[in-house]
Amino acid sequence: MLWAGRSAIEIATAVRQGEVKATTVVEEHLHVISERDPRVGAFRRVRERAVDEARQLHKRRDLADLPLAGVPVAVKDNLEVAGEATRGGSAATPDTPAPEDHVTVARLRAAGAVVVGLTNLPELGLVALGDSAYGIVRNPWNPARTAGGSSAGSAAAVAAGMVPIALGNDGMGSLRIPAACCGVLAIKPGTGLVPAPSDDWEQLVENGPLATTASDLALALSVLAADPALAQAWRGGRRVEPPPRMLRSVWADDDEVWEPQPPPSSPEPFDLRVAYAPQPLPAGMRMDKEFAAAVRGAAETLRMAGHTVVEQEHRLPAWLGPATVATWLVRAAEAAHGLRGLERRTRALARAGRMLRAVKLDGVRGRERWRGYGADQWFGEADALITPALAALPPKAERWGERGLLRNAWTNVTYAPTAGPWNMCGWPAISVPVATHSSALPIGVQIVAPPGGEPHLLGLAAQLQEAHPPLRPPGFSF
Repeated sequence: MLWAGRSAIEIATAVRQGEVKATTVVEEHLHVISERDPRVGAFRRVRERAVDEARQLHKRRDLADLPLAGVPVAVKDNLEVAGEATRGGSAATPDTPAPEDHVTVARLRAAGAVVVGLTNLPELGLVALGDSAYGIVRNPWNPARTAGGSSAGSAAAVAAGMVPIALGNDGMGSLRIPAACCGVLAIKPGTGLVPAPSDDWEQLVENGPLATTASDLALALSVLAADPALAQAWRGGRRVEPPPRMLRSVWADDDEVWEPQPPPSSPEPFDLRVAYAPQPLPAGMRMDKEFAAAVRGAAETLRMAGHTVVEQEHRLPAWLGPATVATWLVRAAEAAHGLRGLERRTRALARAGRMLRAVKLDGVRGRERWRGYGADQWFGEADALITPALAALPPKAERWGERGLLRNAWTNVTYAPTAGPWNMCGWPAISVPVATHSSALPIGVQIVAPPGGEPHLLGLAAQLQEAHPPLRPPGFSF
């Protein structure tokens, strides 16, 4: 049986029950990476030592209790993995191996996951594109298009079937944008649920998972958040405390592992007030008509599932966009500080950020206004809001790092402007593929919820996925 292409839940269950060895699972995924990654460029480094780490997994006394037993995962190359250099998509960063795992990586490993590689991102994770000194991450659906960014390699690796789940992070849409580009799911948790990166851009950046299925996404989020009650939240949009593990019979064979009967595989009905905004951008900003139509289609799917659905007719405030861009550029200046040999794009973004900071146009007041009361007022009484995940098709997969400020900033702002506002206020948001564009690229919608709304997002994503089952890109099926 080929384990590559199977869900994380299927793999972990089989490893716990002794149906397959973790080494077999990891070896198969490494073989798939060797075959597929030359077309995609998702990985900066593939970890052959992962096979030995998988072998060690079977020595653990708690193997039967590990939620991610033997599951291969990819980690974005701006999060520390012990023994590996953390390059952040840049040749200007030190190549010194990290002394220990970032806490999110440590949690994945403690849950039984095996890190098979580090994924590519644009330099310092500053843009929604996938090129860096280590290559160009290409969209598995169309290699002429970018995989998005900045968690480009993580999204492309999941979409191409090289891993079932991946770890990334999101500062201005860096999980949701590549997920939408590549047709996978990703969730940006709200502030404080999952430990943030060491440089969290003053609480703009959150770590989160990417996956092909809502159930895998929920399981990964529960591990990252150290909250087992999130693992089943996709079923009914609420946290579900896991039942106590039953005692094993004294008459069972020594090698027999007891697994409870799995619950039904379909999501359960629940009722929320869901708003939808096919065109949430301020006047003058364009929205692809097919992306807007996908939002209406997703709203209708959720209406049919039993939710109360209303249209959000107000557009985002005009002042929020400039504040978001200023915040992004000032963070670029801080990220680049002290590094030599940076790309032209990074130097240009950092220079613009320093100029804005010098004249006190740093976005701080706008962020405080939006986070303090603006987001809540604009959102209204809804439990969740659907918007387009992107405003235009993913740009071409090219070496954008060799270009200057205007081309990079304009491209980012015009194709992916809907994600950043929710980093500005720290609210959770998820990207869910729901349709296919006339260009044959996937279409994703973004769903946003107020703080603490991650279970609602997972439940809504599962219902949308029930109506729109996940697809593999052409040439990447199993």
